[in-house]
Amino acid sequence: MIHYIKLILPCFFIITNASAQIEPEAGTWKTWFISSGKDYRLAQPPSYKEEIAEVISQQSKIDSAGLEQIQYWNAGTPGYRWLPMMYKLWMSDTSSYGTLANLLIGTATYDAMIAAWDTKYAYNRPRPFEADSRIKNYLPNPNSPSYPCEHSVAAGVGATLIAHFFPSMKDSVSRMAQRVMTSRIAAGAAFPSDTRDGFELGKRIAEEEIKKTIHFIPTQRWDGLRPDFPGVWKGEPMAPMAGHNKTVVLNSSNQFRPGPPPDFAKEMEELKNHKPNFRTIANAFLFGSQSYWEDLLHKKIFEYNIHLNPPRAARMYAITYVTVYDAFAACWDAKYTYWGTRPDQYDTTFTPVLIHTPPFPGYPSGHAVISGALGELYSSFFPAESVFFRKRAKDGAESRFQGGIHFRSDNEVGLELGRKVAWTVIERVKEDGSHQ
Repeated sequence: MIHYIKLILPCFFIITNASAQIEPEAGTWKTWFISSGKDYRLAQPPSYKEEIAEVISQQSKIDSAGLEQIQYWNAGTPGYRWLPMMYKLWMSDTSSYGTLANLLIGTATYDAMIAAWDTKYAYNRPRPFEADSRIKNYLPNPNSPSYPCEHSVAAGVGATLIAHFFPSMKDSVSRMAQRVMTSRIAAGAAFPSDTRDGFELGKRIAEEEIKKTIHFIPTQRWDGLRPDFPGVWKGEPMAPMAGHNKTVVLNSSNQFRPGPPPDFAKEMEELKNHKPNFRTIANAFLFGSQSYWEDLLHKKIFEYNIHLNPPRAARMYAITYVTVYDAFAACWDAKYTYWGTRPDQYDTTFTPVLIHTPPFPGYPSGHAVISGALGELYSSFFPAESVFFRKRAKDGAESRFQGGIHFRSDNEVGLELGRKVAWTVIERVKEDGSHQ
């Protein structure tokens, strides 16, 4: 019961403070790739009185399409629409730069939100609907100062990073960012200068974080060599140098490198004796086709009403994306150290349930590493549900055995490696000033 109360109280305060200030001290929280929120404090905004007429004018033009835009961009946290967009782009990218792009959408959104919160409470500018009774509020009360607009900050980060890593998307994300800013003004939640300066703040921090991490991804090419012993995975490898990525929290990607894989003879026999059924096939395809862990975090943030607290939600996303990035590097280090084969190469008569075998070595399982890491991380976010998260981590790892594309030791070693990465990250963020 005490353990449960410890979880509920922070969420209770997030909900009950819906009519109070939201995280007025968040501007002091420790950042990831910028020096501090205070160092990026914006200059004092101009008088908002000159902008009231523009807000009223925009509200006079609202139609059903405008209301839909307000509702769409207000859903979830300020970064809610941008984070999944980058995740999908990353998952379609076969280079190591996708992992960096995904890392930065988390850290830069958080760092920019901390800088925005420092500025907000330095000037305490009222929201338009608070400043003039003629302005209608089309949204639940944001309960934080108006300057700068937090949604525009997230748009500045998202549009800048996506355009940098995926240049063909530049025009599209620029138009999307403009729609975000327009929607906040029309909603009565932001003045035009709130949106303009917020976007520029997000853009500036995103550009700074791109510079800070420019050497995170190694530029050298794979030399084409692989070990010369039985049981080596064969094929054209995907991202063979990703294990050399510079890590964020880990000392290096090989900090927790596991020992070499075993002889897979007994495990191959176990796989061949496994009898797939509806439940095991469904589990294999669930984890093989869905962004399960990302979707689960979105869901839990909504369930606990943390989406009403932009800095706290951004913190969770940033920690998650740092963990995924370091766990990926650690996993790929082990994969391309040992080049462990996969079941359908070990025994060419074997046909996996999932049919498609990923284009990289099997040991350890990437799904197991990420599942082990996020099962532990989410347990630290929502401790009352730790049994559930750890069970799903095991399900995620087991899905790769059930799908026939990994040996059991791939999964067991992967789970343990992921847990070690998560525990290291959890220790690191205990002192970030958020008091959680």
